[in-house]
Amino acid sequence: MTNIDRVIMIVLDSVGIGELPDAAEYGDKGSNTLGNIVKNCKGINLPNLCRLGMGKIDGVDYLSVPEHIVGSYGRMDEVSKGKDTITGHWEIAGLQLAHPFPTYPDGFPKEVLDEFEKLTGRGVLANCAASGTEIIKEYGEEHMKTGKLIVYTSADSVFQIAAHEELVPLEELYRICSIAREMLQGDHMVGRVIARPFIGEPGNFTRTPNRRDFSAEPTSDTILDIMSKKGLDVIAVGKIEDIFSKKGVTLAEHTKNNMDGVDVTLKFMAQKNTGMIFTNLVDFDMVFGHRNNPEGYKQALEEFDNRLPEILSAMGDNDMLIITADHGCDPTTPSTDHSREYVPVVIYGKGIKEDVNLGTRKTFADIACTVAEVFNAGNIFPGRSFLREIIK
Repeated sequence: MTNIDRVIMIVLDSVGIGELPDAAEYGDKGSNTLGNIVKNCKGINLPNLCRLGMGKIDGVDYLSVPEHIVGSYGRMDEVSKGKDTITGHWEIAGLQLAHPFPTYPDGFPKEVLDEFEKLTGRGVLANCAASGTEIIKEYGEEHMKTGKLIVYTSADSVFQIAAHEELVPLEELYRICSIAREMLQGDHMVGRVIARPFIGEPGNFTRTPNRRDFSAEPTSDTILDIMSKKGLDVIAVGKIEDIFSKKGVTLAEHTKNNMDGVDVTLKFMAQKNTGMIFTNLVDFDMVFGHRNNPEGYKQALEEFDNRLPEILSAMGDNDMLIITADHGCDPTTPSTDHSREYVPVVIYGKGIKEDVNLGTRKTFADIACTVAEVFNAGNIFPGRSFLREIIK
């Protein structure tokens, strides 16, 4: 049906565009990550995203609308229960979750930590919900004196393990996380076990870029599996490989930050591959959203927008670009957690119609349905392809 032979999908991690109808059930009434950043910072300069149609998405009345829109655009509702990274990405890839992953606002039960200590041979510090930077400030010195691991969580379904790189070498920390991942199943199947290495001295600890996520394995096939089984490339950039527990991924490269993520995406775009390049740009969420830094978030969005012309120029005649998000993380609200929001979807390519409003999609999985149709994989996901609406 189409001449498209490659999809470049970029997830702007946490760039939500307004509360979902059920946001109040999640404590997120009034959240609007992008809208509130624009309001708080008295404007934002995103000319390239706006040229793709970002300012014409339903509810986005705070961005400029140029005369000539070159992309198709819309917003997506989330069917899955939850508002975390895995839930959002899995639904984008076609897998909806009926039940949210478990969370531990009061820390993990004794039986979980007892088993963890038994399996790793190491004691545990903290065991609470906390900010990652604050927890190493509070427990880092004791960790260095005792060798005990700093275990903590957040509002997300995560089991996070912080350790000093000079005390617990990276490979050892990753091994410990693998043990925890294998252990945390059934009722305690958290979405992610996260390695949180840091360096420095007491009073001056700093987290390093060597974070690694050990995710729960998708419970059924996603668009990644469908494509890789057809012999297509599924290239994971950033933490995509971790989010899908490597399932369906044919090649992966981790990145240090957003701009490195763009560089790596461009590197793969310059190579001969057929299928999908799937990129996550995590700084919006990790560095600015969770730390309630609207000004930094705004600058990061403008930095990405400045790189967008490079991405558009690197596209071949048979490429399709999809830019979307996985949830919100409004840096202007008192909460430092993710927020339950609509996410944008903008699509661009030589074979894509200009200025088509896709309205409000009922599920993130419409993306998986669309990509499946591009590659003649059949509509096996719960959703509706929008390919026929946007293809020339």
